[in-house]
Order: sequence, then C-alpha cells, then structure tokens
Amino acid sequence: MFRVMALAESISSAPADAHGLSVELTLPPRPLRWLFLDLNSYFASVEQQLDPALRGKPVIVAPVGSDTTVAIAASVEAKRYGITTGTPVWEAKRLCRELLIAPARHDKYVEFHDAVIAEIWKHIPVTRVCSIDEVACRLLDNENSPDQAVALARRIKAGIRANVGECLTSSVGIAPNRLLAKLASDMQKPDGLIVLTAEQLPHRLFGLALRDISGIGANMERRLARDGVNDIRQYCERRPRDAGTAWGGTNGDRLWYLLHGVDLPDKATRTRSIGHSHVLSPGKRGLEPVRLTARRLALKAASRLRRKGYAARLLVLHVRFEQDKVVWQTSRRLAPTQDSFQVLAALDALFPRLAEEGRLRHGSLRVRMIGVTLNEIVPVAGEQGSLFEHLDPDDPLARETRGLALSRAMDRLNEKFGRHAVSLGPFYGGRIDRVGTKIAFGRIPDMDEFHE
Repeated sequence: MFRVMALAESISSAPADAHGLSVELTLPPRPLRWLFLDLNSYFASVEQQLDPALRGKPVIVAPVGSDTTVAIAASVEAKRYGITTGTPVWEAKRLCRELLIAPARHDKYVEFHDAVIAEIWKHIPVTRVCSIDEVACRLLDNENSPDQAVALARRIKAGIRANVGECLTSSVGIAPNRLLAKLASDMQKPDGLIVLTAEQLPHRLFGLALRDISGIGANMERRLARDGVNDIRQYCERRPRDAGTAWGGTNGDRLWYLLHGVDLPDKATRTRSIGHSHVLSPGKRGLEPVRLTARRLALKAASRLRRKGYAARLLVLHVRFEQDKVVWQTSRRLAPTQDSFQVLAALDALFPRLAEEGRLRHGSLRVRMIGVTLNEIVPVAGEQGSLFEHLDPDDPLARETRGLALSRAMDRLNEKFGRHAVSLGPFYGGRIDRVGTKIAFGRIPDMDEFHE
C-alpha cells in the first residue's frame, strides 16, 4: 500500500495536488529487477551475418523486389543515411546510392531468434520474449546490484556475439521494472548498456519524449496535451490520481507508478485475433491475383487457428488500394469454426463487395495490400465428437464436421511433406506472389507456420 502524507511545507520534489498543496508519496523499495535486451537492427544484422559481403555496408531488408515497397529493416550503416523501418525503397536508394537490398528470409530470423534465446538461457532465465528481437529477464536478489547486473549484461552480449553471430550486437537496459528497462535499452544504440536506479527516477527520464513510452501514440499525446501534460516531467509532477485522470481509462495512474520505478504486476491479456497480410507486387494487383492471395492468407490463418486450439466467429477482409492511404475493410459473421472450408466460403462471399468498392473508387480494382483476419476467437475446450459425422457427406449437418477433419489432415500432410503439399482450390502457378510466413511486430511465428 502507498502511504500519502500531506506536508505543511512545500517540498520541491513532491508532486502537487489540484489545489497546489504539496504531497509526499512513500514508495516501496525499488531495486533493480529487470534486464531488457534489444537486438540492434536485427533483420539486417542477420543478413550481414549470413553474407559476409554485406558486413559494414548500408543494407535494407525488403519484402519484395520492388521500389514501391518499404524497408522492413535497416542496418546500422543504413540508418546513418536517415533510412529507417518504413522508408520506401525508392527513397532509401535516393538517400544512399551504395545501398544494398536483401530479400526478407523470415525463417532465418526465427532460427537466429531461437539461438539467441538459448544463449541468454545460459546466463539467466528468460522471463518474457517480447518480440523477435526483444527479451526481458527478471533479476534475482543475488544478481541485481548495479555491478552484478552490468557484469551479467556484458556476459550475455558477449555470448551472443561469440556463439550466435559476431554481427548481432544488442542494447541492454536495466531498471526496477520492465517498462523502464525497455526505455533504458533505447537510450543508447547500437551496442548500449544503460542502468536506471531508483535514485535517478523519474528525473533521468525528463529528456525523453512522451512518444518514447510504449503505449503513447499520437491520440494519447493529444489527450495528455489537452489536460496540460506536454512532457514526462509535467506528467510525473502530478499526483498519481491526477496523472491517471489525464491518461484516462481503468488504472490510469499505472504509468505514474511505473515511471517512478514501482514494479507492478502485468495486466492480463489474451489473444483476440489471428491473421495475415501481404503487399502485392505491382503486376499482381488485379481482382483474380488478389482473390487467390486472400485465399492463401485465409488458409494460413485457419491452420494457425487450429494449431492454437481456437475457433473464430468473425472474418475480416482488409485492403489498401493503390491510390489510398487508409485501409478499407469488410467482414462476415461465422458460426464458431476452425474449418478452412467455412472460412473460404465466407471469404468468397466478401469479394463482390471488394470488387464493387474498387470500381466505385477508382474504376477498377488495384489493391496494394491484402489482409485476412479471424476475429472474436474463443478457445476450443472439451471438444466432443459430432453427432452428425456418420451422415451422408453431402448432408449439410455433416459437411462442417467432414471439412474440419479434412482441414486437420491437410495440416498434417503439409507439416510432413512441406508447404503446398496439399491445398484447397487451384494451383497458383505464377498468378500470385509467394505468400510466405512473415514476422509481425510483437509476434514470432512458430516454425510450423513455415510449412503452411
């Protein structure tokens, strides 16, 4: 419990309440509890590790061989030219004439990720894998003095370079909670090591921007500004309750305590959707290539749904047209299902809407990005056999039962014999781009996905 005491005299370091009265908050002990490791320019570093000819040179990783796409990663050398993740390839080439472009190899990034995790486990248990290139580890009492934690971080960094790849540098942050450790890891790149102790908080953070804090985007920044909070100092100088009011929502004061070094338990989360998207090459953006690509994405999503033990109740088709910056989407309700046949039937029902939207907007369908998401997913627990599985296969009551059994059989065949060993619908040939497994921010694909 946090004890709040109103003081008769103003204390400059204490937050002020709404009436200008100064208050002092007695916070619990805040020892160093978290080590956060962020691999520098990860995808590009893996490419440099795999190909010595790329080392020391400006490199970007791109999803397809087209100037119309964007960089999904930039090497340390490329970043010196102002190239970052999201920079269009044509612009990156303009910024750096010596730029080298490596095609994305997501299966290799997962392989290296697994090797990095295994190396970290040699030194300290991994508490949470936050993304493909970020790991958080909880420090025990016998390893959380500043000297001990710094020595541990240096051993981990050296172990990754020696045993995984010399190109794989990392920045490490050490702090009383995971949010602050993440912020510390961002303070010095590449190959940094920053420690934030309780005595340095929160004033050590005042030079950072609000947007540097995970969870604060443009909308939240505007909301805070309307309440008179324009930087981290102004936020931290408020009482927790008043800071929470500015933040809004349930547990709005949570950020205040985190920025002051309190190690709060994580809020419970759960998976809410499963989906995939793909940027189409310029020659394959008409209706039929888009439809076939969407079917492939839907099959991948349905396979993941079954593997994770979920059923979906909503299918969402979302696209970005060539001429538009905003995403257009449409959806269709599903009876809770894992069946690829049911998912594809719902997807086929949405395509007339997409074709009509393209005609109304631009006279013809030209889609730059296509995505399929299975939403409102629920766990499948205690599943019972169907009463209809012995009916005639064409009986409507038996159709989904047979379809789900066939979908699961296809999963097993593709896992054993490789991607596309069996599929639903036409053989694509050259009509669509290769739709491989990709790494989304914050989600690392299972190796099984590279067989889908």
